[in-house]
Amino acid sequence: MQTFNPAEHPHRRKNILTGEWLLVAPHRAKRPWQGQTEDAQEEKRPTHDDGCYLCPGNIRVGGQQNPYYEHTFVFDNDFASLLPDIPNGETVEDDLLQARSERGRCRVMCFSPRHDLTLAELEPAAIRRVIDVWESEYQELGDDPAINHVQIFENKGAMMGSSNPHPHGQIWAQQSIPMEPAKELVQQTAYYQAHGQTLLSRYLEIELLRRERIVLENAHFVALVPFWAVWPFEMMIISKTPRANLSEMTLAEKDAYAHILQQTTARYDNLFNISFPYSAGLHQSPTDGAAHPEWHFHMHFYPPLLRSATVKKFMVGYELLGNPQRDITPETAAGRLRELPEVHYKKQ
Repeated sequence: MQTFNPAEHPHRRKNILTGEWLLVAPHRAKRPWQGQTEDAQEEKRPTHDDGCYLCPGNIRVGGQQNPYYEHTFVFDNDFASLLPDIPNGETVEDDLLQARSERGRCRVMCFSPRHDLTLAELEPAAIRRVIDVWESEYQELGDDPAINHVQIFENKGAMMGSSNPHPHGQIWAQQSIPMEPAKELVQQTAYYQAHGQTLLSRYLEIELLRRERIVLENAHFVALVPFWAVWPFEMMIISKTPRANLSEMTLAEKDAYAHILQQTTARYDNLFNISFPYSAGLHQSPTDGAAHPEWHFHMHFYPPLLRSATVKKFMVGYELLGNPQRDITPETAAGRLRELPEVHYKKQ
């Protein structure tokens, strides 16, 4: 009778932040790949692109001219998915067909005036300025009584749907708490009420003891591949002290966050020696006016690349109809990321 080995045998893992399960099938990583591949050629971009609507001084589609900004620049999205001034209303048919109006604001944030850089290539001091703006936007938008959640995120790379390579992210603020943070709120609240500490505090204790999935660590933050990771090289950055949002962090913590964010994104680029695509976002406490001692600050990274710069993971078939699954184990992924150099490959 064989002994179960999670590094070799199919098994399920629970995502403690959402309560959902995924299937891990490590033996599938050995199968040959004859599916779709992507073009891995990396475009060399100028420091300023006259045709880029995000570069300093250029005209956007709506006719507005960008200022000649030197660091960061934030503006209301010219094609926003959420709008602040719409009438309240809902439609309900037989309790089955329901629709409700949703107010909000969508903002775009340029991380740098340099068209040719990414977060991975910025210095920690420049990333710290990005973090400061994230904090101020979270506070300003969240102070609106009509806004109950502020989602800060970045889609990097055409593979992740980014329509412009200029280093930028987005900020969506809205009436309701979106589904993913709402699921995390339920799980974190239940754990805090039962145990008197945050869910991610206890999870970090376990991870720091085992050290199988830790990629990076400094005095205030840990970057790791979560035990329940779905994407091949998925990572999370978690604050060691349970802060609910950026506004609760000390100056030293924000500096440490900038450093680990730069090191995390640089390691991604070093994995396949390309500008690594991903969707990433901060999960901070809701801005609904309630106290949230259960909420523990963290940042998700969801990258699609599977085994090279040209092979990506697809969510299809069983994953859409059953539940998510992954081939490479989180422990293997963390080991590969941990062994990479901290210096960006373009500077090596």
